[in-house]
Parts: sequence; C-alpha cells; structure tokens
Amino acid sequence: MNEKKSLITGIAASGDLHLGSYLGTIAQWQEYAMTYPCFFFIADLHALTTKQDPKSLHDKTLDMYAMYLVSGIDVEKHTVFVQSQVPEHAELGWILSCVASTGELNRMTQFKDKSSKGVVSSLGLYAYPCLMAADILLYQAEKVPVGEDQKQHLELTRNLAERFNRDYKPIFTIPDPVIPKVAARVMSLQDPTKKMSKSDENSQNSVFLLDTPDVITKKIKRAVTDSENHIAYDPTRPGISNLIQIYAALSKQSIEDIVKTFQGRGYGVFKQEVADLVVSRLEPMRNDYYKVREDSAYLEKMMRLGAEKASVVAKKTLTEAYDALGLVRV
Repeated sequence: MNEKKSLITGIAASGDLHLGSYLGTIAQWQEYAMTYPCFFFIADLHALTTKQDPKSLHDKTLDMYAMYLVSGIDVEKHTVFVQSQVPEHAELGWILSCVASTGELNRMTQFKDKSSKGVVSSLGLYAYPCLMAADILLYQAEKVPVGEDQKQHLELTRNLAERFNRDYKPIFTIPDPVIPKVAARVMSLQDPTKKMSKSDENSQNSVFLLDTPDVITKKIKRAVTDSENHIAYDPTRPGISNLIQIYAALSKQSIEDIVKTFQGRGYGVFKQEVADLVVSRLEPMRNDYYKVREDSAYLEKMMRLGAEKASVVAKKTLTEAYDALGLVRV
C-alpha cells in the first residue's frame, strides 16, 4: 500500500453549484488541505448516469473547474482534475463492479430513490457506487468528506476494499468518512424539508454561487419560515433552523450564540443579516471566477497539469490491482 494517505472529494458536473455545495464541500477544503494531500475532482462521468445535454455538460465542467481554481486551493500542493481525463477511474470501476454483488447494489437507496422518481434505470446508475469506490480507492484516500446521503456508498467502498484486500492482495486503504458538523445538509429555501439541489427546477429554492448580491438577498428574504417570528433552532421549525445553520456555518458561531444574539429581533432582521453574510462570502469568489473562466488557455493548461498529477497516483494503484488479479501487463 502507499504510505502517504490522502483525502479525496468530488462534485458531479451537473447543474450549477449552490450554497449547499459550498458549505457542505468547498468551504471545508481549506481545513482538509492543512492536514492531508488532497485530490479535488469534477465527477463528469458520474453525471452521465442521467441523460445530459453534451454542450451543457461541457460548459458546466469548465464552469466548475474555474470555480475550483478560485476556491482557495493551492494547486501546487494539491491536485485538481476532471474525472474523465484520468481513465483509471473507469478501469478500476469495472474491476470493482466484478467484486460487488448485485445484492449490495440492490440495497443502495439512491438508486431506488432516483428510479422511483422516473429516472431511467441505466446500468450506469445501478453500478454508480462501484465507480465512486474507484474514485476513492485509486488515491488511497484515508478520509472522504460525504453528506449523510452518501454514507451508504462509502460503506460499500469500504466493503469492496476489504474484500479485494482479503481475496487478492492488501492494496487498498480503507477510507473513513468526514461529515461537517454544521450545515452538512443545507435545505431548500422554499421547501426546507428537502435538500438544496443543483437539479431543482425552481431556482428560488437555491442560492447559486454565481447569483448577484441582489438575487441572493431577494431569495433569502423570501425563504419560507413560519408565523412564530422569533429566532429559535427547532427541528419542528425547519425553515428558520435552516437559516440558522447557514449563518452558523458561515460565521463560525455556535447555534446557541446565534439564537441569543438575535433574540427579540424578528425574522426580517435575521434574514437580512444572513443575506449580507452570504454575499460577503460569495462575492469575492464570484468576481475571481469570471476572470479565470474567460481565460480558456489557462483553464486547459491547469486541467492538463491536474490530470497528469492524478494519473501518477492512479496508475500505480491500478497496476497493483491488475497484478493482484493476475492480469497480464506488457
């Protein structure tokens, strides 16, 4: 096994990045980068599990890569790449699909949920957890940031790694989850019982990273709360609780301190404070994004460098897996 452990995280290249993506993933990257050599990737192959418009997928991959580059990641120390540009992901994904059982894949709740909502049940959607496992295991990742809805997939990854290590050769590091304690699950602004989603048809449900300050403020001011009009964190009051979680994650304050600070000040005041805080955090990144996104030569150069760095590690792991399986290499 590789001696140096790492952390890996990726976001599917579908839809626009929103506040949930930022708080649940991007905002945590600086902390992770202080502890681990990190791999940050755009999961464009995963996006293919549902039908994509080719031009839209192409553009959104570039959009997302530019956003990664302005998120504060030190690209000299860490690796930022696009999944499809490192073919070892697909190769190890096939190997792991031969290690997984249909019984295990049948139990994956995301496949069930998407199928029940009318998403075409393709083989790719069914085997998606095997590709996710490959994404992680290729880089000997010790830590993997995941939301609650991905914990089941990470558990499958652990099972597949342990099975391969036992049946063939101890190659893979067994990864552990990292789940942010605050705002790991940012909810929809208009329906706070649902998670904020890139694919939501109602744009008012999400604050997108490229929204203008005026749009952000209007969305948060219109966020669904309740008729109580006093600040309290209570699971039976999901609307105001969601806004409190967002404020806590951005301000680094405890929920208890926030509730005390805004006692007696009402929803209008609090929503304005939340909006101002969101704008102050996202606006500098938005401005930098447009500078990077318009420089296509720079984007292509960084993609090539990122893919080359990722491939060095991925090829080593894949070669070890092929040798363990007895596949002939020339």
